[in-house]
Amino acid sequence: MADSKPAPKKDEPKKANRRGAARLAAVQALYQMDIAGAGLNDIFAEFESHWLGNEIEGDTYLPAEAAFFRDVVSGVVNDQARIDPLLDDMLNKGWPLQRIDAILRAVLRAGAYELEHRKDVPARVVIKEYVDVANAFVDRDETGLVNAVLDQIGRQFRAEEFTRTGG
Repeated sequence: MADSKPAPKKDEPKKANRRGAARLAAVQALYQMDIAGAGLNDIFAEFESHWLGNEIEGDTYLPAEAAFFRDVVSGVVNDQARIDPLLDDMLNKGWPLQRIDAILRAVLRAGAYELEHRKDVPARVVIKEYVDVANAFVDRDETGLVNAVLDQIGRQFRAEEFTRTGG
């Protein structure tokens, strides 16, 4: 009896897919908060009851890891006064965070939060995931910006991950 863990159900999404869905939902929630001024509790209630793992207007949303979604969204909100100046420093001078598209702000904020606070996820995975999320909303040039900014932040907060693997 080597392993007593039950095998995952065939149609049950893997943890990585649930985390990816949580990241996408977190970016959408942060975008909505930025644009509409929605509050944290309202966002949690709306996304958890209507979006995560449901079908909306013909699109089926993957089940998301709700705790991960909550952590990223609340973490960005609670740490935004520190995250935004950090992102401003990483962006080219003369192009502050407030001048970039709201969806990119949401992607960068979520990625920066996760790179600093979610050390349980490798930095390169975080960067790739948020580039993939950005790709769902913007063109390739802008995903390059996401990659470059998050790479700089990853190197600042997790230098050992980048030096250890030679990158």
